[in-house]
Amino acid sequence: MILARIVGTVVATRKDPRLESNKLLLARPVDPKGTVDGGYLVAVDTVDAGVGETVLIVSGSSARMAAGMKDCPVDAAIVGIVDSVETSEP
Repeated sequence: MILARIVGTVVATRKDPRLESNKLLLARPVDPKGTVDGGYLVAVDTVDAGVGETVLIVSGSSARMAAGMKDCPVDAAIVGIVDSVETSEP
């Protein structure tokens, strides 16, 4: 799983028919403290997330197991909206 913050949306005028009616969001991985920790990625939204929210993303074959993604050509899917992150590290 990848912890990420939603930073934008992606609009595709043409896409695979199996992805029609699915929202594509631009996400940026973050560490548990919220510091940017990687490049951008595009993920299919399965939980109605919005810009500015922290989310959980699954990738690879796990993305195709997300709700409504069976047999869809996806490599990343947003499967949760994070309310808070707590660590025992200082």
